[in-house]
Amino acid sequence: MNTAKGAVLVSGASIAGPAVAFWLRRHGFSVTVVEKAGALRGGGYPIDIRGTALEVVRRMGILPRLRAAHIETQLLTFVDDGGGEVASLHPQTVTGGVEGQDVEIRRGDLAEVLYEVTRDDVEYVFDDSIATLTEHEHGVEVTFRGGARRDFDLVLGADGLHSRTRELVFGSEHKFHRYLGYCFAGFTMPDKFGLSQEGVLWNTPGRGAALYAVKGSDKVHGFLVAARPEPPRELLRDPEAQRDLVASTFAGDGWEIPVMIAALREADDLFFDTVSQIHLLSWSRGRIGLVGDAAYAPSFLTGQGTSLALVGAYMLARSLAVHRDHADAFAAYEAETRPFVELNQAQVGVGDAALFPVTAEALARRNKRLRGLSTSAPETGRPAHTALALPDLSF
Repeated sequence: MNTAKGAVLVSGASIAGPAVAFWLRRHGFSVTVVEKAGALRGGGYPIDIRGTALEVVRRMGILPRLRAAHIETQLLTFVDDGGGEVASLHPQTVTGGVEGQDVEIRRGDLAEVLYEVTRDDVEYVFDDSIATLTEHEHGVEVTFRGGARRDFDLVLGADGLHSRTRELVFGSEHKFHRYLGYCFAGFTMPDKFGLSQEGVLWNTPGRGAALYAVKGSDKVHGFLVAARPEPPRELLRDPEAQRDLVASTFAGDGWEIPVMIAALREADDLFFDTVSQIHLLSWSRGRIGLVGDAAYAPSFLTGQGTSLALVGAYMLARSLAVHRDHADAFAAYEAETRPFVELNQAQVGVGDAALFPVTAEALARRNKRLRGLSTSAPETGRPAHTALALPDLSF
C-alpha cells in the first residue's frame, strides 16, 4: 500500500491532532479528525512555543498570527509562605526561553488557529470518539462510539496523556505512565489582585500555587500543585472529589490560598491531573501510530509539551509522505524524533520539580538559586529546545 494518498483518521483536536492533519493534507492525504468534545475547546492555561517548534509554525505560515496573540508576560515574582518576596525575575530566566523569539499563548488561542487553517480541507467530527480498532491487511476498521463504522489506511492517536487510542493498541496506561510525584489543579478566576502580564508563585514545602495574569483579560489563571506519594487515579473522572482533595490539602494555608480555594469551588473550567510523563518502547503498532502527549508526554514541568507536539506532528507527517510503506514511515519518524523527545523529557525527573520543592531544605536551596539568577532575559535558550534540526519539506 502506498500511503502517499491514503485516508488517515486522527483522534484528538487539541494541538497535535490539527497540526499533524495540516501537514498530512500538505502531503496529499485525506484526513478526518475525531474529537470527543462537542466543540473546539477554548480557554486553557498559557503554553509556550520555542526552539525547533518555532520553525514548524513558521513553515505552517501561522507564526505572525501567533505573535499577535503573544501574551508577553513581563515578570515572575516568587513569594514565601507568608507572602514575602523571595525574588522577581524575567520569565525567560526561569523557563529557559529567549525573549523576542519564543511565543507564549493561551492554549485555546493556538487550538483555534490550528483549526482555522485546517477546517476547509480536513473533516472534523466532534462529539464522537473511537470505540474499537480492528486492523486488517489493507487498513483499519474503526467503530465510533456514535455507531458509525469506517475504514482508514492509518489511524493516529493525538488524544493526550490519557490516550484512548494508546489504550486500545498498547493496553492499560499504568504500564507507560511515569508519575512525577505531584498532582495539580488549574482554573480561571476573577482578577481581584491587581496583576497585569505577570505571574506570582507561592511555595511552602510540598505545595505550591500560582496566579497568572495575561494581557487583555479580566481573569487570572489559578494553579495549585501538591506533592503526593501516589497518583490519585481514582479521582480523575470525579470533579467534586478533586475539589475536595485540593481544598483539604491546602487547608490552613495563608497568602491568597483561601481565595483560590473558594474560586476553585465555583470554577466551571477546572482541569485536574497528575504531573506525569509517558514512556513507550514504540510509538506505533501496525497501521496505528501516536503523536504528542499520547506518545511522549513530557509533563508541564518541562514547558515543552506543546513544542514536542508540534515538532512530532511535522516529523510524523513528513515520514509518512517520504516512505511508501507505513512500517518504514513509523520507524523513521521514531528514529529521527525520539532523541529530541527524550532529551526534553530528561529535563525533569521524579521529585525534581525545581518550582515546587518538597522539603524545607530543597525550598531553601531553590530560593537561594533564584536570588542568584540574573533579572534580565537570557540571550540563548536551553540546548534541548533546539536539539532537532528540522528536515526540509522537499524530498
